[in-house]
Amino acid sequence: METRQQGFLDSEPLREADEDMASDVNLNNSIMTEAEREEIQQELAKLEEEISTLKQVLLSKEKQHAELKQKLGASSLYELRNNLSRGWHDMQTSTAYKKTSETLSTAGQKTSAAFSTLGSAITRKFGDMRNSPSFKSFEEKVETTVSTIKTKVGATGTAGSFEEVLSSAANASSQDTPTNNLTDSSERPC
Repeated sequence: METRQQGFLDSEPLREADEDMASDVNLNNSIMTEAEREEIQQELAKLEEEISTLKQVLLSKEKQHAELKQKLGASSLYELRNNLSRGWHDMQTSTAYKKTSETLSTAGQKTSAAFSTLGSAITRKFGDMRNSPSFKSFEEKVETTVSTIKTKVGATGTAGSFEEVLSSAANASSQDTPTNNLTDSSERPC
């Protein structure tokens, strides 16, 4: 063979001699004797046979396992239920679950206390607002207006408190029917 000094990118196509030389290259970078190669192949065959035997034994054991479970009445649904129960129990006994549960319990108690305090504050503010001079003034104006309307409509009775006026107005509107317009003014309800 002739040696070429052109480098990696030869412009000439490969010849059969080049292909033969490439197929003879040992990629293991160590020269192995025929005896060593034979020994490794025998060991490989032995391992493959052992793997096959172990697969057969495992298959046999799995079959025996399934038969024994079937004799005990353990179905796949029963196993699933047991697995879920065991998993739930394991989760509840875990440290993370306990810490999370305690944290959520504390948060719930604090949230409940906060809402209770908020409710008390809102109730107190409504009480303060109701006793304020501006609300009293508004209440008086509404009572005067209702009283004036009752007088003009011809209803009799006292004006009463703001709550009484609102409840009487609500009762009057719920009892208002189309036949009330045709009755005599002396027969009208308050």
